[in-house]
Amino acid sequence: MDVRIVILQRGWVAVGKFTQDGEQCRLENASIIRRWGTNKGLGQIAADGPTSNTVLDKCPTLRFHALTVIATLDCEASKWADHI
Repeated sequence: MDVRIVILQRGWVAVGKFTQDGEQCRLENASIIRRWGTNKGLGQIAADGPTSNTVLDKCPTLRFHALTVIATLDCEASKWADHI
């Protein structure tokens, strides 16, 4: 399972199961990360999963063009299993 945090243009930050087909990207079982809830940035929740202060807003499958991606962070899938 390729779980990633995806930083998109216009300030959107989402997490889910990432796939890419050409220039089309998709996050399944996705959530928008409304509040990181960290003291060490996004890398903290990528490695350790969401904290008690992280706010995730579930959303349907998120589709976006590859050119809208600013960055992605690989997540420790086992730490996110209960959240996506």
